[in-house]
Amino acid sequence: MGVTLARAAQWTAAGSGTGTLEITPLNKSLLNQIIKFAEEFSTKHPQEAAYVFREPLEWKTQLDSSAFGEGYEINEATVQSEAKDKDGQPLLILSASTLRVRSFDQLSRLLQVAMGKKLKEAQACLEANRDPAVKILGPEYGTVEGEDMSILHLFDKVKKESHLETELKMKIILLLHQLDLQVLNSSLKQISQDGRLNPAAVNNEVNLLKNLSGQGEDTVLESLEYTSDYMFSNGCRAPPWRQVHGEICYLAIKPHDTDPLYITCSTAGVFLNGGQLKGKDIDYERKSDLYKDIVTFLRERSPRFVENMAKQEYRFFKEPAHKKNYQHVEGVEISGQLQNFHDFTENRRKGKVCGKGKSSSAGPPGERSKPCMKWKSSGLSAPHIDNAPKKDSEEKGKSSTVPLTTKKKASGKSKTVKIQEASKCKASSSLEDVGESSSETDEDEQPVRRQEGNTDLSAEYWGIQKLAKYVKGGDPTATVIALCSIRDFNLSQETCQLAIKDTGCLEVLINLLDTEEIKCQAGSLKILKEISQNVLIRHAIADLGGLEIMVKILDSPDTNLKCLAAETIANVARFKRARKTVRQHGGIKKLVELLDCISVGSSYQAKDTETARCGALALWSCSKSTKNKKAIRRAGGIPLLARWLKCSHTDILIPVVGTLQECASEPSYRLAIRTEGMIENLVKNLSSEHEELQMHCASAIFKCAEDEETRDLVRKHEGLQPLSDLLGNSENKQLLAAVTGAIWKCAISTENVLKFQEYKTVETLVTLLTDQPEEVLINVIGALGECCQEQENRGTIRRCGGIAPIVKLLTATNQALLVNVNKAVGGCAMEPENMLIIDSLDGVRLLWSLLKNPNPDVQASAAWALCPCVENAKNSGEMVRSFVGGLELIVNLLKSKDKEVLTSVCAAIANIAKDEENLAVMTDHGVVPLLSRLANTNNNKLRRHLAEAIAHCCMWGSNRVAFGETKAVAPLARYLKAKDPLVHRATALALYQLSEDPNNCVIMHENGVVKLLLAMVGSTDDALQEAAAGCIANIRRLALATEKAKYG
Repeated sequence: MGVTLARAAQWTAAGSGTGTLEITPLNKSLLNQIIKFAEEFSTKHPQEAAYVFREPLEWKTQLDSSAFGEGYEINEATVQSEAKDKDGQPLLILSASTLRVRSFDQLSRLLQVAMGKKLKEAQACLEANRDPAVKILGPEYGTVEGEDMSILHLFDKVKKESHLETELKMKIILLLHQLDLQVLNSSLKQISQDGRLNPAAVNNEVNLLKNLSGQGEDTVLESLEYTSDYMFSNGCRAPPWRQVHGEICYLAIKPHDTDPLYITCSTAGVFLNGGQLKGKDIDYERKSDLYKDIVTFLRERSPRFVENMAKQEYRFFKEPAHKKNYQHVEGVEISGQLQNFHDFTENRRKGKVCGKGKSSSAGPPGERSKPCMKWKSSGLSAPHIDNAPKKDSEEKGKSSTVPLTTKKKASGKSKTVKIQEASKCKASSSLEDVGESSSETDEDEQPVRRQEGNTDLSAEYWGIQKLAKYVKGGDPTATVIALCSIRDFNLSQETCQLAIKDTGCLEVLINLLDTEEIKCQAGSLKILKEISQNVLIRHAIADLGGLEIMVKILDSPDTNLKCLAAETIANVARFKRARKTVRQHGGIKKLVELLDCISVGSSYQAKDTETARCGALALWSCSKSTKNKKAIRRAGGIPLLARWLKCSHTDILIPVVGTLQECASEPSYRLAIRTEGMIENLVKNLSSEHEELQMHCASAIFKCAEDEETRDLVRKHEGLQPLSDLLGNSENKQLLAAVTGAIWKCAISTENVLKFQEYKTVETLVTLLTDQPEEVLINVIGALGECCQEQENRGTIRRCGGIAPIVKLLTATNQALLVNVNKAVGGCAMEPENMLIIDSLDGVRLLWSLLKNPNPDVQASAAWALCPCVENAKNSGEMVRSFVGGLELIVNLLKSKDKEVLTSVCAAIANIAKDEENLAVMTDHGVVPLLSRLANTNNNKLRRHLAEAIAHCCMWGSNRVAFGETKAVAPLARYLKAKDPLVHRATALALYQLSEDPNNCVIMHENGVVKLLLAMVGSTDDALQEAAAGCIANIRRLALATEKAKYG
């Protein structure tokens, strides 16, 4: 079903988050087919229906417990199925509007229970589980781009071992695959029947409506205007990042009888958007149904429009004449641009180079200036050429059979064909570019265009220009000699690199890769490998289809050619579009195969090591894309990388570790790195003499140490001391950032902190608090924040003079840095001596000011840090009151929607409320109703601190009564059923204070607290024991007083 949801379903494009399913005819049809499949599953496939999912399908449901009947155990708002798995766990659980289902049988039953809400439930389920196969069968069966080998692997497993569960999995995955095909086919039929708008059709309709608009009584509209005057070469007025969603333009329409309307014209149709925001921004979210054109939309919205249209002599309500020309979103026509590009390169080859300051494609003087050309490089303005010139295609067909000399003479035509093919490929995949993600910024995604000119050109430039004609027109021998001569130049110089590009030699070098002359291919690759260090040339190689040919060369029997191709791919694939091209043409699998050498594990031959090194370099570049990381894993790359990690050759280790640290951002890779025993080798290489290898090993540990098991393994393999020793190399900032990051994450475990104490790591970290870049400071402060949870380290930081630089960093602007600084200040403030220094440096005021920061993480960490500050400061009550508007600010944060902010603020309020005057001020600011509003939470951490805040806020005036009136008592009573003893303690204290009011005692008694508190009277926790006993005593005294008043 993942394929269906990814390719056929229509998801909301605008807005934040992962998107939701739009309510369109196509989606309704898709949902109904999936519902039918799930409903009939238990009757058609009873054995498979009983299969228990790997993980439950979980979503927010609109059903409540009243909808369930026979076959379910119902306890108030909680529902469990009577059917259970072999461990006794129910296969369906409904709790607090969250539904979890673990078998197809229960899915079928649920749809029968849902009745009229089937569509909504199916929609909610699919929105929450975008790839259901992962939950049903496991992560190895997730939807992937390109060739999916999961079914074949499963089939092999079935053949090897006859296991019932494996056979069931095989049948289920085939049934899901069959459903995907069925839904995709029906979706294609429906899409093909729908007419689609194009820029020309929209423009014609707008012009006609403009002619009929104005201030007169008989005009159809008051006004109709585009929101943007600029029109791109493809006819669209929408910005390029919206064009990829099929949007053409945006219109502001003012009818005679309604409010102004802001609409979006897209290839799918016309719809109402959210209108213009402040400034010139547009709310792109769809706010209405889709209409086939603007006239149809306006007919639904404006009666006056319909009336006045009937008076016009034009018959607009008929089907527009341009309906037949509707095309797909990529159907933009810029063939003229391709011709201009071809003419430009031809003129350059003939010596017609533009003079300084002039553009070869300059238009008339009055033409509007165009925006940044970076959109062309990303493929957003490229055409979808349906009818390529027949002549070109015939020449392309012949080009593979003509001799090498002929091929070079026809390089002009061949080049044109390649450019057109590249543009065609870019256009057809422009929508998919949106789904491509990268783990780091593509710094060279938009190359800087250098100014064209023919002045100040070096001798090397002219020398390469002379050799270029021999490369283009010579026989194979002359071509090889010319290539060798070009290699004699210093190709690392930009002048030489651009000379090859400017003379048209780059296109010929790429054509040479497609010949059968191995020497020509090798010579071309050696040059391309050197010059592809240049950003412009990398993009040009990708545009000319060079990557596709290099991927084919990876199948060559010649090892040297494969190595050269892989190294060149490693250089070119430094930007997103290139990485995507490598993946789409099967390059990832071929690169992984380069790592699979026979001699690995026994003796490392130089030939094998070089092949693996080149493959690892290319994988390293490609692994910056999330989809490529998954492709490497599915191609079996992890075990091979693990085997090469045991090698002692630095040349191979650097790209292997580089690839691993890049991929370690994915949880599946972190698990594999741990289970394949790679942590030991990463720790071992921390002691290498090569700083780059040390950096990548530390970076890999930094990412992997998010998991507790990995932190334990680093300690077990004695990796903490080498990390501490590497802090001494403060000159290499990249290495320092990686090492401090690894220390930070390892310090999350208390056992590791004790080891760091032995190695004097804290003292060294304090010395790194000044004169360091932000990426180092974030990690240093993070490590100190973890270390100062231990009392000894808090004293060490003070003695080493670390508190002042830490407090100074509270004025930073980097959000990640502020979060870590807040935690470090809060940790230090647990010592009264440290608190004196923090207070003298105005640290508490700086922390309080961070509560105004818009980032919830910064707000939460600041509130947590204030707790020990208020608790350990001298005259803390007076200090808090000295902050103008401070108490109002922290009370207003109880309106936040972030759970961590609410929890931390409740904890801070509990400490602040210990001062009576501060409590009085907070009461005036409405702290009681705001705390009561949070009482219905299910989050145990929030429950604990909320109960503590309520307990302390009861100490002023009539707050106890107010809590009862704002209905906070009954939800608190339910907290006693939680399993967390800390929640029990805080709740008992709150209930004890609330029980001083008789009305609250009645509510508590009605909610059954006496029985729960009686069990807690025997607790070993003295505070809990006393609070529980005191609450019961208050309730009992009220009961006795009532009886006495009643019976005398």
